[in-house]
Amino acid sequence: MKKIIAALMAILAMLVAACGGSNAEAISTDNGGKIMQSEKQANNGKALVVYYSRSGNTEAVARMIGNETGADLFRVTTVKPYPEEYRAATEQARAERDNNARPAINGRVEALAAYDVVYIGVPNWWSTMPMPMFTFLEQHDLSGKTVVPFVTHGGGGVANCVSDLKKAVPDANVLEAFVVSGSNAASAQSDVRAWLQRLGLTK
Repeated sequence: MKKIIAALMAILAMLVAACGGSNAEAISTDNGGKIMQSEKQANNGKALVVYYSRSGNTEAVARMIGNETGADLFRVTTVKPYPEEYRAATEQARAERDNNARPAINGRVEALAAYDVVYIGVPNWWSTMPMPMFTFLEQHDLSGKTVVPFVTHGGGGVANCVSDLKKAVPDANVLEAFVVSGSNAASAQSDVRAWLQRLGLTK
């Protein structure tokens, strides 16, 4: 019986990773709606990582970026949580995409002018960014800033995530995206470091 339960849990974990739709954060920073300073290095107000994460995969990469660059972190969270049940959550996410919805989010980055570089991290949800990230982008002017995308996915790759981000921030300088499957996100530190070094963004 224990083996059957373990197998079912493993299947559920794979399904969650495929859509990024879990309500449980595998890595809890508890900073939804407020800035969290990087754990390892002083940022001096130059870089900010803004990310939306449901299963914890995108958050894992966000924290790696923070550790490598000293960037502060801001986790986008919704005022109204998504349904606990997996299928209901994914169906709501698809309906939001189809309706071009803008779910209400918690908090704001009040001192956005202090940041020159803004990393934007999302899971690939139905071939684009989660709608709460569009809410964030419409509430914060990133004109003139360097925007650096990173995307986690369950097999769909980057899809329209970066192209839709570019449309949302037409007056920003959008750099090369880091793209990683959700199953590999937790072990992507060396790849994240190499990507940041290639872009000249490490300290």
